[in-house]
Amino acid sequence: MSGRKIAFLGDIHANLDALKVVLADAREQGVTDYLCVGDVVGYNACPNECCEIVRDLCPVTVCGNHDSYCGSQEPLDDFTPLAAAMVTWSRAALSPENREWLRSLDHVALAMGVTLVHATMDAPAHWGYVFDEFEAESSFAYQKTALCFHGHTHVPVVFELHHGCVTRLAPKFFRLEPGRKYFLNTGSVGQPRDGDPRASYCIYTPAEKSVEYRRLEYDVAAAQKRILDAGLPTRLATRLAEGR
Repeated sequence: MSGRKIAFLGDIHANLDALKVVLADAREQGVTDYLCVGDVVGYNACPNECCEIVRDLCPVTVCGNHDSYCGSQEPLDDFTPLAAAMVTWSRAALSPENREWLRSLDHVALAMGVTLVHATMDAPAHWGYVFDEFEAESSFAYQKTALCFHGHTHVPVVFELHHGCVTRLAPKFFRLEPGRKYFLNTGSVGQPRDGDPRASYCIYTPAEKSVEYRRLEYDVAAAQKRILDAGLPTRLATRLAEGR
């Protein structure tokens, strides 16, 4: 693992403009490897372009709920009307090759010494959310590696387990402490929901035992125009500028 810098991407949600900025920044930071914690598609207007970039760049991508639904014909009973409209549009827009790739993704993966999951470790295919220490504790019980990267909430956060106690840490640069486990949400590349519209991803440097969270401005107006030009709901465009 010497010399490696690994970028963790999550909740890209077909936002090509944000993804390009994140990848340009990752190259400037000297990133050598890329992994993805799911939801490559959904909400934005470039599902095929984002699938093709991630397929080429990331040797491991885990399945997110939007990946699962957009790649299949599963009923959308549990989706909000806004999300259901997006999935229906994405199903029609995706190429057969990209739909098949989405269907092939596993829910949990081990790669480069860490664990990847989209939602929770205890029930990865049930799409539960982890917002607090209590919810993180359930995932830690199933986490075998020191680090597990996840997504789904679109909110960057770090949960640390030490001597049976789970603590919430700020998503910034930090060094890993020996004997502790970490359950880290990468934040969202394509649709942040923490009130900050900037794209989010993180970089893990194994040799330094460090994780750095990165927030980047991108051309939100361009992403909004793609959504509106595709005939998608206006709310999908406006929320990008709000970070909600």
